[in-house]
Amino acid sequence: MIPGASRSQIAGWLGDSLKVKVSAPPEKGKANAAVEALVAKALNVPASSVGIVSGTSSQHKVIEIRGLSKEDILEKLGAPAV
Repeated sequence: MIPGASRSQIAGWLGDSLKVKVSAPPEKGKANAAVEALVAKALNVPASSVGIVSGTSSQHKVIEIRGLSKEDILEKLGAPAV
């Protein structure tokens, strides 16, 4: 995750990690909330279905997504073929 970017976007895959840029600043959880909202929108799921479970104060985060299979998530986010 890259906070304070000029615009919020999912920038693609770096290996098995998704690169996400958000315009929100990295303070008081604003960037984390922006990441959750951006991922939820990209997956077309309610924001309540997406949550950061690890790495809240790090650029590397682990996100839990409820209601979709791993295959559905990877397909919707354009994961590279393995």
